[in-house]
Amino acid sequence: MHSLPVFIRLSGRPVILLGDGEAAGAKRRLLERAGAQIVGEEAKAALAIVAIEDDDDAEAAIARLKARGVLVNAVDRAAACDFTLPAIVDRDPVIIAIGTGGASAGLAKALRQRLEAMTPAALGGLATALGKARSALRARWPDGADRRRAIDAAFDPGGPLDPFGAGSAAAVAAWLDAPEDGATAQFHHIPLHSDDPDDLTLAQARLLARADLVLHQARVAPAIVDRARADATRQLCEAPPAHPPSGMVIFLERL
Repeated sequence: MHSLPVFIRLSGRPVILLGDGEAAGAKRRLLERAGAQIVGEEAKAALAIVAIEDDDDAEAAIARLKARGVLVNAVDRAAACDFTLPAIVDRDPVIIAIGTGGASAGLAKALRQRLEAMTPAALGGLATALGKARSALRARWPDGADRRRAIDAAFDPGGPLDPFGAGSAAAVAAWLDAPEDGATAQFHHIPLHSDDPDDLTLAQARLLARADLVLHQARVAPAIVDRARADATRQLCEAPPAHPPSGMVIFLERL
């Protein structure tokens, strides 16, 4: 991973913007949309965007800013960037960001356009309703692992909160009132015929993304194991356990 994606709250905070023309105008609109206070080079700020067209002037400005410890985004100068600005799909409060490390803004744009078409307008309302339901979620499923499994099951394709289906703000209350708890522990044995994570089926990839514990043989490729959710526990295991522990447990076997 070449960069760590982060979301920065800029409302009311100063951001240096240098340059004029089309590129600078686009960055100005983006910063204004995020609520940033746009300032000049001499102002105190943690972030700066350099949209100067002349190479010599741009490089000089970048050097001055970096000497002050300011993190710089330099338009059309990927090697000089401390951070990049992604293409954005906005379903406030849900934000989907697509970055290519400065390799191709056109590719990021093409991906954004595809994702825009796929992402329902009601997604923001669903997220807001879930945020307001935190206390109700904790009361319904006091155990954190049970709560996560219930939420994961609700988000499954066709589930009551399917973010690409009929999931909406109103669906959250109905789901919480439903008699099923959706928190059943599960064990899944996934046989692997390849070391390529792209050969995982969609169902297998979804299971890995939900696992609490990933048991895997030593010969299973690390790229496959890495498809599990980041905070899942990983353990070497050469045979399926006779008595799997509680939670969502996956056993990966390399055939």
